[in-house]
Amino acid sequence: MMAVSAAIILAAGEGTRMRSKTPKVLHQLAGKSLLERVMSSVSALSPELLAVVVHYQAERVAAAVHDVDADAVIVNQDDVPGTGRAVQCAMGQIDADGELTGPVLIAASDMPLLDEATLRDLLEFHAESGNGATVLTARLQDPTGYGRIIRDQNGDVLRIVEQKDANSTELAVTEVNTSVYVFEAEVLNRAISGLDDDNAQGEFYLTDALEQATATGAVGAYQAKDPLSVEGVNDRVQLASLAKQHNRRICEHWMREGVSILDPDSTWIEDDVVIGTDATILPGSFLQGHTTIGETAVIGPYTTLIDATIDEGAVIERSRIQESHVGARANIGPWTYMRPGNELGEETKAGAFVEMKKAHIGNGTKVPHLSYVGDAQIGEHSNVGGGTIVANYDGVHKNRTSIGSGVHVGADNVFVAPVVVGDNVTTGAGSVVRHDVPDDAMVFSENTQHVVEDWKPRWER
Repeated sequence: MMAVSAAIILAAGEGTRMRSKTPKVLHQLAGKSLLERVMSSVSALSPELLAVVVHYQAERVAAAVHDVDADAVIVNQDDVPGTGRAVQCAMGQIDADGELTGPVLIAASDMPLLDEATLRDLLEFHAESGNGATVLTARLQDPTGYGRIIRDQNGDVLRIVEQKDANSTELAVTEVNTSVYVFEAEVLNRAISGLDDDNAQGEFYLTDALEQATATGAVGAYQAKDPLSVEGVNDRVQLASLAKQHNRRICEHWMREGVSILDPDSTWIEDDVVIGTDATILPGSFLQGHTTIGETAVIGPYTTLIDATIDEGAVIERSRIQESHVGARANIGPWTYMRPGNELGEETKAGAFVEMKKAHIGNGTKVPHLSYVGDAQIGEHSNVGGGTIVANYDGVHKNRTSIGSGVHVGADNVFVAPVVVGDNVTTGAGSVVRHDVPDDAMVFSENTQHVVEDWKPRWER
């Protein structure tokens, strides 16, 4: 593939139709911002220089840019509106001496499904055609809102007409501009120098630069194979629709890889999730971030996994697990909440209404129900009675608790950290364990029971 001399991503707009205090480009689809998605696809082409044009909430957008690519050049667009002005500002900063040569890729930042393959096809077409400029297009059944591609009788591009400036004949054209272009650098510099704001919106249109470019060389158009890859987002309705279509494709991919997804319409899977063969995903599940699910695991229904690792054969039901590792054949849920930092071994159990945080649970150990285990380590083949609390916070510090292997914890126990309980210990029901307990011991808290016979509440006396 031909080398890209520079890439310019346009991220200056407010996106007023989103009705949001957040810039449009920072809204998310499948866990990543629109901007991050476009930047990742463009960066995959290894451009010699990547510039991102910002204006609305410039500092916030620039920070998001550098979170993705610390070396990206930030270009601040002035108050003159329009995509043409954005490119003028960018070229003025990255090519002030006018010596840049080779292809310059320009892309809008509101096409979250723009992929590397489509961009590579565009660049290859541009190189083979010898065009001075090439625009990426798509054919849509409903082109409303898009600029129309107007070609001459030979099929070359004459101009792009924006919706508000188009006549009835031009509005009938179904081939539309996607706002992705490749210009030879010298052609681009000449074309943007002649832009003006003589149009319905009073803006400097980048589309006018294509018409200017026809004076110095052929302008071509490459039609994207997948219209979804170049669909833009203008409002939340479009964002939701695009997210739904993207998610269905992800679900279909995993089903073809041997994963059972009972209801793709209610199952949401983000791009970086990995799922093993013969895993089953039940309805209402949300698989997010860098989650990995092993073979034959069963996830759901109504389960959220965020950056979680679930080993083979584990069952996770009606639970939320974040940044935690669940071992093979473990049984989690229902209604279990795992905050970050948990490590559960093989054949463990965290049952109904159990919450864990930075807990390390050994193989075969069970925490069946109604318990909180935080900042604690429990050995192998122990059993924690219902209603048990690891009191890890003293008001200043989070302290650690260590409970050994083969321990039988009675119901309604409290372990006041820091405390160490040895192996093969048995604790009595209702115990409050404040001090270390040696191996092979039994510990209980004495609690004298008092009975008042014939007692009545004060209001009944």
